[in-house]
Order: sequence, then C-alpha cells, then structure tokens
Amino acid sequence: MIGREEILTLLPHAGRMCLIEQVLSWNEGGIACTSGLHRRADHALRRGGELSSVHLIEYGAQAMAAHGALLARREGARAQPGMLVAVRDFLTSVATLDDLPETLRIEAHPQLARADALIYRFTVAHAGTRIASGRVTVMLVA
Repeated sequence: MIGREEILTLLPHAGRMCLIEQVLSWNEGGIACTSGLHRRADHALRRGGELSSVHLIEYGAQAMAAHGALLARREGARAQPGMLVAVRDFLTSVATLDDLPETLRIEAHPQLARADALIYRFTVAHAGTRIASGRVTVMLVA
C-alpha cells in the first residue's frame, strides 16, 4: 500500500486538490485506490455546500496519473505531464457525493498507451456498489 504522503510526491496535485488517499494495489494492468476526502466540508471542489458527482471524473483521472507515475518510477523515470482532453461514456448513479458515508474505491485501467496520449477506463465504487464509470483521454505534454 502507498499512503498519502507518497502519493503527493507522485501527482502534480497539491494539498486539498490531491484527491487520492491510498493506493491499494497496482501493476501493468491498472491501479486500485481509495479516498474518503469527499466527506470533507472543505473539499477543494465543493461548491455551494455540494460536491457534484461529475467530480468523480477527477478522482478517476488522478488514479490514472498515479498509475502512470508509478510505472515511470519503476523504470527510473518521471511520468510525462499530461492534459485531460476528453471524457467519454461517463455514467453515474448519484447526483452528489454528499450522502456517501463510506470510503470510495477508484480503479483505473489503461486501454491505450501511445507516446503522445493515454486512454484509461475508470470506475468508482461506494460500499461495494459502482457509482460511476467512464473513459478519460490525456494528451502527454513534452
């Protein structure tokens, strides 16, 4: 397992904007992470007292970034920075994250890896039930 302090060294996101708390497992085929930060009143993405489920895309994207950083680190390199350019097939069964008392489980699995772009499929579950899924495309920046 990888804790938050180490995750902060992997991701470009700092402070409250780093949404992943723990990496449970990872390998070439993907990553499994957890986070309970959606319960915080001072969540960086909360607006008007609510945390929209659309922000689960960011949880998926950060799991993807952590996976890329871990793969690069294993090879003695640093992950290339990237920019999220597309979200496809996003589905969610909740409107907000405000009434979710349990920790979220975020999984991300690479679908395509090229020198200039990555595509990952992600899922987010709460209490064993999938509450969101989608596909994220990131263009890598040299």
